[in-house]
Amino acid sequence: MSDKHQFDIAFLGQYTKDTIVNKSGTRIVNGGAYFYGSGASAALGLKVAAVTRLAREDFSSFEYLAERGVKVKAIPTRKSTCLQLLYPSDNPDDRVLSVTSVAEPFEPADVADIDAPVWSIGASIRGEVSIDVLKTIKAKGARIGLDAQGYVRIVRNGTLAYDTEWPEKAEVLALVDVFKADVVEAELLTGTRDLREAAKILARYGVPEFVLTHGDGVVVYAQGTFFEAPFTPKSLIGRSGRGDTCLASYLAARISMAPAEATLWAAALTSLKMEGIGPFSGTREDIERALRERYGK
Repeated sequence: MSDKHQFDIAFLGQYTKDTIVNKSGTRIVNGGAYFYGSGASAALGLKVAAVTRLAREDFSSFEYLAERGVKVKAIPTRKSTCLQLLYPSDNPDDRVLSVTSVAEPFEPADVADIDAPVWSIGASIRGEVSIDVLKTIKAKGARIGLDAQGYVRIVRNGTLAYDTEWPEKAEVLALVDVFKADVVEAELLTGTRDLREAAKILARYGVPEFVLTHGDGVVVYAQGTFFEAPFTPKSLIGRSGRGDTCLASYLAARISMAPAEATLWAAALTSLKMEGIGPFSGTREDIERALRERYGK
């Protein structure tokens, strides 16, 4: 990607090599918000770019995305970010994350040659995507969707922990058009688990739209109105990547849809994704069928 490119949507985030441990056993999968998000958006027929950092030994991880038409800009690093995700119960929101290695953070030059009207920022840990990188993207006139996890999570004694102090919160949120958080992150940032109340509190920072997820579905706050849709997965084998997929599918849908329709679209696509390991591998027709059969649309 040496020259200027035009895409419909771009994703930024480090690849993560995820070791998932649950009652079914242990498995190693490719992960990262960019991975799940760009895969979901490609299913909509959009021109998708993805910018990531990872060790050369893991470059084969994004072959799946390339096969689906995603243009991947892979920046080699000494080590990939490696996480362990422990799910001790059947509650998908109950998990313990550990870190064994972290890739180097992104730099403004990494995004300079990618041109897209919508960007999804999916960092795993604070420091991965700096405010200078966000400003570089915003200077392009882009609409930015950002996941809270990459700004409230830190590494503490080898474990991913939440830090209630986020010094750059106001400055970062001033650049964001769609802010995504799960119920744990929303409570951390606002003091309440009521997602509607949390959205109103965070809206004081000037963010226009919110995508807030919980175990049973998604709550969207846009244009001063709440929209809600349940998740309807037939299994939770693909729980990892749920939030990444939900934000990505909402941002992708919002390119051509109003918030109400985009909320349903995100819920349907995310539900289908949770039924399989890895990024959403279905088609637009699969999503439309799910909307008819599960949501009556």
